[in-house]
Amino acid sequence: MSMSRARVARRIAAAAAYGGGGIGLLGGVTAVLLLTEVSHAKRVVGGSDDPPPRADGRYGFAFARRTGQPPLRLAFLGDSTAAGQGVHRPSQTPGALLASGLAAVAERPVDLRNVALPGAQSSDLERQVTLVLEDPELLPDVCVIMIGANDVTRRMPPATSVRLLSDAVRRLRESGCEVVVGTCPDLGTIEPVYQPLRWIARRLSRQLAAAQTIGVVEQGGRTVSLGDLLGPEFAANPRELFGPDNYHPSAEGYATAAMAVLPTLCDSLGLWPEEAPEMLDAGILPVATAAAEAAAEGGTEVTAARGPWARLLRRHRPPTKEPAAAGAPPTPRPRPPHPHPAADPRPGPVQGP
Repeated sequence: MSMSRARVARRIAAAAAYGGGGIGLLGGVTAVLLLTEVSHAKRVVGGSDDPPPRADGRYGFAFARRTGQPPLRLAFLGDSTAAGQGVHRPSQTPGALLASGLAAVAERPVDLRNVALPGAQSSDLERQVTLVLEDPELLPDVCVIMIGANDVTRRMPPATSVRLLSDAVRRLRESGCEVVVGTCPDLGTIEPVYQPLRWIARRLSRQLAAAQTIGVVEQGGRTVSLGDLLGPEFAANPRELFGPDNYHPSAEGYATAAMAVLPTLCDSLGLWPEEAPEMLDAGILPVATAAAEAAAEGGTEVTAARGPWARLLRRHRPPTKEPAAAGAPPTPRPRPPHPHPAADPRPGPVQGP
């Protein structure tokens, strides 16, 4: 089962490495129909034109006063999901959530800079990386990239998408930055897309996520799969986890994604305990196999091992939901852990110049 997914992921990544234009995973008419339908769905449900809230600034002021340590620098790159489209408060964006969480774990301040652009495809990553690296005195310690949905809906060849992401990760790693990539989300959760197109959207999303994982890991980055993590929750709670436009995540949806990414983000800087009880080590696998398994299970991290091998870690496992008995009150949803009060004692971040 996983080997067939691994072969697909490896074929896409290989095409990217050799400059290919992608592979025929689906019939041409079916693929065009799907992508047209998804693009139409995005227009119908919204895709807000409101700019996402700016969350750039410093988090963890109290730690600076207490320890005197210089701030860690966190950069965010990608598309509307990375930018926090769909929420109204800076503190609800994934960048702010992860900056606060990182400050709490590291017990030192964190400076956040977000250069993500709503609507961006992987072709915009070159520009974003240049912005992040423009000042050699302020290079980020770690970068988070969330990209891929627009590549699928706008029919970018998977090989091109993977190659552009790999190039971005390579540039960041060569500059000394750790890199964590949240791979392509599950487009099968968009409500106006119906079966069988919903199934095909999910398949395309997972295939791209697996191929992204191979490209990122081979350049020394880490990935966290988000699609399957959010997919069942979006399907079960679309009004809760989707924002007002029914396309982007809500504050609750972003918090769910941030909880999945935070352990990997911290571990990339040597800040996460190896014996953390929620971590399940699936061992060392061929990178393509690890990528395929991660794409099928949200919250799974893939990081490089020696040679063509990768380590698969399940750091975040959402609780299994049992059907509620008739008339029973709904089971409370788990809330993201609140950062230590010292992580962000002010109402919001200090805006950068």
